[in-house]
Amino acid sequence: MTQNGLVVEAHGAVLRICISMPDERNRLLPEALGELERIGHELASNTSIHAVLIFGEGRRDFSSGILNPAIRGAMTKDEVVALVRLANRAFDALDDAPQTVIAALNGDVRAGGAELALACDIRLAASHATMQFPEAAWGGFPGAGGPSRLAEIAGRGRALELIGTGRTIDAREMETFGLVQAIHSSDDLLQSANALAARIATAGPLATRGAKRIIKARLRPGTDHARDISDALRHELEWSADVDEAIAAHRDGRAAVFKGR
Repeated sequence: MTQNGLVVEAHGAVLRICISMPDERNRLLPEALGELERIGHELASNTSIHAVLIFGEGRRDFSSGILNPAIRGAMTKDEVVALVRLANRAFDALDDAPQTVIAALNGDVRAGGAELALACDIRLAASHATMQFPEAAWGGFPGAGGPSRLAEIAGRGRALELIGTGRTIDAREMETFGLVQAIHSSDDLLQSANALAARIATAGPLATRGAKRIIKARLRPGTDHARDISDALRHELEWSADVDEAIAAHRDGRAAVFKGR
């Protein structure tokens, strides 16, 4: 069914989630985040779904994320903090689901969309896909698990470089950095992702769920601590002069001048 910018369908033991907001570059609406959180929690007790596949509609964008300076400028600071924390809960719920979650990166993966991709267990990319963490240029940092998950996958130095520069990387760099497990042509991506999800779904669920549980148990303490720090820093960040400067600079069409306060 289509709901809140998502198309959710069960195909046998595979749950397919399509981000369907092409006119807004597959932006994740607050309602979509709430639906992802609900789905993640329901998967915890679902014994008929064994794999999950997430992708964006079309070939241009996987997801452009949640916030940008224009959207943030139209919201109160309390609303921004609440939205980022909702995204955290939604992505954590998918990360914590016992099923293997696969992201098919069918186009550009940006900001909160990249954080959603990192919350998935396996990522496949179309050959034209790109990834970017632009938040530092907006006076902020990825607030929905990005720094901790990016460092976990690509390493500390690479995470700091990608977040600090906000540069766009292509599919080949994603593969080199371990951010995707394979690259496919745009014509073959969804077929390959569906085949992978179907193959995992036919394996013994005690085995696949057990393996994921073991892997997550090794990483959980550090993840929880990083999440607490992220939530605390997000609150401080939204009331900083730098965030106000970023919004004003975007509105005025000029470069932001940050002062670190």
